[in-house]
Amino acid sequence: MPMDNAMMNIIREELMKQDAHFRELVQKHQSLEQRLTELASLRYPTEEEQMEEMIIKRQKLAIKDEIYSKILEHSKQHQKS
Repeated sequence: MPMDNAMMNIIREELMKQDAHFRELVQKHQSLEQRLTELASLRYPTEEEQMEEMIIKRQKLAIKDEIYSKILEHSKQHQKS
């Protein structure tokens, strides 16, 4: 059964307080998002900047997947207790 957004946010906040690695993932995701915003604002991005944008999008997606996995794992552990 999919988890609703409210429950995901509660678990996310718990993990932000308790799990240093989770916090690092969220901070890294936010910094990549900020860099993507900078790149998107460029009127004429160079080929290098376009490549950087593609790489960042892949990195962000991988981090987002890891964040979601940690949230699901945390949820399953708490359902058992």
